[in-house]
Amino acid sequence: MLVMRKKQVSHILKQPVLYKQYSKLFIALLLALSTFSGSATFNISNALLIKIKNKYGEQAVIRVEQWHKLMQTATNLPEQEKLTRVNDFFNQRIEFVDDIFLWGVKDYWATPLELLSKGAGDCEDFSIAKYFTLKELGVPESKIRITYVKALTLNQAHMVLTYFSSPRALPVVLDNLIPEIKSAAKRKDLLPVYSFNGSGLWLAKSRGRGKRVGGSGRLSMWAELKQRMLNNTL
Repeated sequence: MLVMRKKQVSHILKQPVLYKQYSKLFIALLLALSTFSGSATFNISNALLIKIKNKYGEQAVIRVEQWHKLMQTATNLPEQEKLTRVNDFFNQRIEFVDDIFLWGVKDYWATPLELLSKGAGDCEDFSIAKYFTLKELGVPESKIRITYVKALTLNQAHMVLTYFSSPRALPVVLDNLIPEIKSAAKRKDLLPVYSFNGSGLWLAKSRGRGKRVGGSGRLSMWAELKQRMLNNTL
């Protein structure tokens, strides 16, 4: 399950291997989580498509146009169908590549437009793209969270998107590692640490949505991501 008790989180962060993987991001989020309120506006102009084609090629343009079409055609679908459509869209079109090989830095949070233009990204990029696409399709921010976990099979830190149908419901997991959307109760391979969205940060706990431990703040990577999305940066 993608839920655990606060004392379990503390135990994880005290373990040398896990502390190395999680502590910097965890502390940064606790101290400074940036707001991205409201619906993201994705302005896909002809000039932008020409810029994408010149920099990344025709296939990048096709991916971006398909994404734009998804956002136009899926708005009125039931939420469960929106989850499936968005999860499948990114899992089927994007290749997993580590940031160091793709961007030349250890950690980089790509915007959905950057992800689609490159046609590749890591788990953070998949989760961020799904998060903002679902927001654009009208899924309330209160129902979706970007969630940090430990992938037990891979023995490494990982990021997924979680969706809560109601405040007391167990979440379902949108993950780039597997194609199916499954209940957190069926994802025994994922050990949760914390989750966040544009309005707050939560420690995972044994049941429910977790304990809120912070609000919006100033996390630099999240703020930079927001600015690049507003500017349609490539």
